[in-house]
Amino acid sequence: MIFKINWGPNEVFLNLGPLTIYWYSVMFIIAFSLGYYIVQKIYVNDNKPIELVEPLFIYVVFGTLLGARLGEVFFYNWEYFQNNLIEILLPIKKDIDSSMLFGIIDGYKFVGYRGLASHGATIGIITAMFIYKYKFKYDSVLWIFDRLAIPVAIGGMFVRIGNFFNSEIVGNYTNSNFGIVFKNRGEIFPRHPAQLYEAFGYLLLFILLWNLYWKTNLKKNKGFLFGLFLTGLFSVRVLVENIKESQGGGLEDTLGLLSTGQWLSIPFIVIGISLMLYSRRKGA
Repeated sequence: MIFKINWGPNEVFLNLGPLTIYWYSVMFIIAFSLGYYIVQKIYVNDNKPIELVEPLFIYVVFGTLLGARLGEVFFYNWEYFQNNLIEILLPIKKDIDSSMLFGIIDGYKFVGYRGLASHGATIGIITAMFIYKYKFKYDSVLWIFDRLAIPVAIGGMFVRIGNFFNSEIVGNYTNSNFGIVFKNRGEIFPRHPAQLYEAFGYLLLFILLWNLYWKTNLKKNKGFLFGLFLTGLFSVRVLVENIKESQGGGLEDTLGLLSTGQWLSIPFIVIGISLMLYSRRKGA
């Protein structure tokens, strides 16, 4: 049986004149939209005012995008961005043959936010939630994290599917007839579909968190679901990094042994396990 699949779709979802919409962006829209629906459903179940969801959503969106972008900049690609500061927060990339924004910025083309790091996104969301909690005082920040972990898990799945459409964050060559041949990278040998491995892991984590919330009393132990989320999500990341093509980064260059993604995941796993132990002890 042949398990090799040729993959080379157009990463563009839709062209609207000068505006290009990428599949990666569409996956983000799906992730945020589904997350909004899930949080609404949870807040209704917990008898919390539904009006609290909209500002929560806004804080999460900005925390995710800003944190993910800065994570990519400082964890993985500072060597490039230090010489291209304008690209940090604007969805553009230097291209001497391009003229965009009706001539306002020459020499750049619109590419969307292609460089986003999940570790930075996690830090961004956590920071945003502390700011949100400072303004909206209706429960503990751990209570919010426990609920928010559920939609973020499924959101991570859609982001990785977006990476798959972009043929980025690929796995190593399988050295066999199994895997994905990323044709639009100009390749002829199959690789591990690392993006899909991660996506599947995040789907399983979402199913677990969803069932624990709706079918058990563990949601009453503040911090447990969030701790499980951190432990599960970043354990998946550590495992998949073993067959993923190196993305570089300062920690990999200086510490060696593990990839930057693995080094960055370890503190989150430790925090997650600590939160689960703490919540169980408090709930005992």
